[in-house]
Amino acid sequence: MEAIKKVLADHPFFKGLAPEYVEMLASVATNIQFEAKDFLFRDGEESDQFYVILRGRVALETFAPERGPIIVSTLGEGEVLGWTWIVEPYIHRYDAQALDLTRVLALDGKSLRRKCEENHDLGYELMKRFTHIMAQRLEATRLQLIDVYGTPLPRRKS
Repeated sequence: MEAIKKVLADHPFFKGLAPEYVEMLASVATNIQFEAKDFLFRDGEESDQFYVILRGRVALETFAPERGPIIVSTLGEGEVLGWTWIVEPYIHRYDAQALDLTRVLALDGKSLRRKCEENHDLGYELMKRFTHIMAQRLEATRLQLIDVYGTPLPRRKS
C-alpha cells in the first residue's frame, strides 16, 4: 500500500491532497492491467470506479449510428479516467478502450462515495478536482464535434 500512496501523492490530480485523504484513496486502490483493445468500461454500464493511468493510452469513444465509434479523447500516463462514479445515476457516458498495454490504479467509487458522505471535506476536495475533469472532457467533446462536422457550432446571442 505504501507504493500506491506514493503514486497517488505524487500524481498531479491528487497534488496537495491531505495525507489522510491520500491514505483513504490508497486503501480502495487496486493495480489492474488491460491489454490493447480491452474495454475498461462501456457506455451505459454502472460506474463504480475510476482510474489513474500509470502506463498506456485509453480512447474515450462515443457511438454515432451513422458513423460508428468516434474517439472523443485519448488519455495517457498521468491522467485520470472516469468521473461518473461521483455523479448520480453512476452510469458511464462513454466507452473507454485500451489502445495498447495499459496499467492503471482502479479506485473503488462505491467505497469512496461512502467515505465522502462521512467526510464532506474529502468529498469537496474530490468534487473540485473531478469538476475540472468534467469541464475538460466537455471541451474535448465540443472540439471533436467541430472537427467531425467541419464547421463551428452556432453561438447563441446573449
